[in-house]
Amino acid sequence: MTEVDQRAAVPDTPLRRWLLKGLPTPETPVNRPADEEPSGHRHRWWQVMCLTGVDYFSTLGYQPGIAALAAGALSPVATLLLVALTLLGALPVYRKVAADSPNGLGSLSMLERLLPGWRGKLLVLFLLGFVATAFVITITLSAADATAHILHNPFVPRSWAGWQVPVTLALIAALGGVFLTGFSEAISIAVVLVAVYLLLNLVVVGTAVQRVLTRPEQVAGWRDVLASDYSSPIAMVAVALYVMPKLALGLSGFETGVAVMPLVKGELAERIRGARKLLTTAAVIMSVFLITSSVATTVLIPAEEFAEGGSANGRALAYLAHLYLGDWFGTAYDLSTIAILWFAGASALAGLLNIVPRYLPRYGMAPDWTRATRPMVLVFTGIAFLITLVFGAEVEAQGGAYATGVLALILSAGVAVTLAAWTGRRLKAAAFFGLISLIFAYATVANIIERPDGLVIALLFVLAIVVISLVSRATRSTELRVTTISLDDCARRFINESGEIYLIANEPHTRDAKEYVDKAREAWELHRLRTSEGLIFLEVTIPDASEFAGELRVVGEERHGFRILRMQSTTVANSIAALLLHLRDRYGKTPHVYFHWAVEGNPIGALLRYLVFGGGDVPPLTREVLRQAEPDPARRPVVHVG
Repeated sequence: MTEVDQRAAVPDTPLRRWLLKGLPTPETPVNRPADEEPSGHRHRWWQVMCLTGVDYFSTLGYQPGIAALAAGALSPVATLLLVALTLLGALPVYRKVAADSPNGLGSLSMLERLLPGWRGKLLVLFLLGFVATAFVITITLSAADATAHILHNPFVPRSWAGWQVPVTLALIAALGGVFLTGFSEAISIAVVLVAVYLLLNLVVVGTAVQRVLTRPEQVAGWRDVLASDYSSPIAMVAVALYVMPKLALGLSGFETGVAVMPLVKGELAERIRGARKLLTTAAVIMSVFLITSSVATTVLIPAEEFAEGGSANGRALAYLAHLYLGDWFGTAYDLSTIAILWFAGASALAGLLNIVPRYLPRYGMAPDWTRATRPMVLVFTGIAFLITLVFGAEVEAQGGAYATGVLALILSAGVAVTLAAWTGRRLKAAAFFGLISLIFAYATVANIIERPDGLVIALLFVLAIVVISLVSRATRSTELRVTTISLDDCARRFINESGEIYLIANEPHTRDAKEYVDKAREAWELHRLRTSEGLIFLEVTIPDASEFAGELRVVGEERHGFRILRMQSTTVANSIAALLLHLRDRYGKTPHVYFHWAVEGNPIGALLRYLVFGGGDVPPLTREVLRQAEPDPARRPVVHVG
C-alpha cells in the first residue's frame, strides 16, 4: 500500500486534519540530503545575529547569578577563562563549521559525512539526544528564569511567591500554543528584542561598573576575600579552571549561530562570510558583557542574595537595575528580559522542529507524522512540562543539564573539525582543533561528574530516540523506499525487446561466464525457463545499507552473451519490488521475478540481516513489499521461488 493509501486507511477526522496540516505529500522530497538548503527569506548577517542573540544574549538573565553561585568571589576569574575559551576555542571551531556545513545542520552533518554508514548514523542519533537536551532545557530554563523576573518584581503581589512552577508551565504552554496556531520566522521581532535588551543591559552594566569604580572599598573587600581564600594567583586559576565548566551556559549561542546560517543573504561564499561575522560579533559582544557583569555583580551584590530565595537568584542584573535605577526602570528591564527569554524558548523549539524532520525520517527512523509540526510541538511541550516539574522550575538546578547539552554539542563540533582537518591533511589545524577538543572534553567530563543529572537527561533522550528510531525503522522496512527510478537506454531496450518480462534474480559474485551459465541452468531446472524466452538477469548491490531510501538507477549490460540489469540500492527486496511495479506501470506487462535465494537458518537472524545489511531472506520480503504496495493480487507482479 502506498503512503497515500496508508493515510487514507486511517479515519480522517477534523482533529487529525488539524494535527497533520502541513505534512509533506509523498511527492515532497523528504529524503533529500541533510545539507540541502531550505527555502525562505534571507536577511543581512547582523539581522540574523539577533535571531541567534535571543538564545545567546538572553543567558545574561541568569549567567551572572549562576557564576556567582558556582565560583563565589572567584566568579570574575572563572568568567575570564570562559571568555578566553569562547574567543580562542569555540569561535574558531564554529567558524570552521560554518565553512564546512553552511546549510544549517552544523557539526552533525559534518560527522555524518566523515563517518559514513551505520557508524555515522548511530553517532548522529546519539548526538541528537544532546541536541534535544540543550534545546529542551533552553525552553524550560528560559521560562523558569522569566518566571523569576516576574515574581521578584516589586509590583507583583508577594502572594505569588510560591507560584514558580505554575507560572513557568503557563509560559511554556503559551509558547507551545503559538507554534500550534502557526509560528513563522520573525527576524524583525528578534532584532527589536535584542536591540532593546542589549541597550538596557548596557545601561545597567555601565551604571554598575561606574559604582564599582567609585567605591574602591568594595573592590578592596572583594580582593581581601580572594586573598584569604586562595594562597596565590595560581591557586585562583586552578580553582577557576575547576569550576569553569559550570559556567558553560555562556557558550550556548554557537550551535544556534550555525543553525540560522541559511537565513543569511547572499551566495554560498557571501553567506559563509556573513555567518563568520555573525559568530564573531556575537561572541565579542557577549564576552564584554560576561566580564563586566560578572565583576559588577560579584562586587556589588551580597553573596546571600544569590542563594535560593535571595533577591538576586536567577536575576543578578535585574537586582542591580532595581537597586540603582529604580523600580520603574527595573520593571522595564524585567519586561525586556522576560520577552527575550521567552523568545529564546521559541528559537530552541524552532530548532528542534527543524532538526528532527531533517534527520530521523530520512533515516527511516521516525513515524510519518513526525514531519508535521503540530504533533511534534505537543511532544516537545509535554517533555518541557515534565522537566519543569522534575526540577521545580529552579534555574540553577537546570544549569547542569543545560551545560551538559551545550558542552557535548561544542565537543562534537570540535571533533568534527579536527577530523575534517586530519582527513584533509591539514596537520597544524588538526593539532590546534584537537587541543581545543581536549579542553572541551575535560569541561564536559568535569561538568558531568559534578552534576550528573544533565547526563542522565541526555541519555534518556538518547535512549528514547534510539528505541523509537529502531522500532520505526523496523515497522517501515517494507515500504518501497525508492524516491525515483530511471533506466538507461540499454536497459529500456532489453525490456522493449522482451515479449514477457522474466527477471532472474542473481547475487553477483565473480560475474564470469560460469556464474551466468549455472544460473541459466538453475532457471531451467527449477522454473522450466529457457534462455530463448528472453531471460534477463537482475543484480542488486548495496553500497550503504544504512540509508533508508534513495534513487534507483537501472543499467543494462550484455555480458558473456547474457542480458543483465544492474542497480544499486539500500536494500535488495525493496528495490526489486519497486522496479517490478515501475516496469508494470511503464510497459503494461506483469513482470515475473525468479529466486533461489531462500536462506536456511533462524528467521530472526534473516530479519536482522535485512534490517541492518539490506539482505536477508529476499524472496518472501520482496513478496511482502509488493503485497503492501499493491493490494490487488491480479495487478501484483509475480514472485517465484525455487
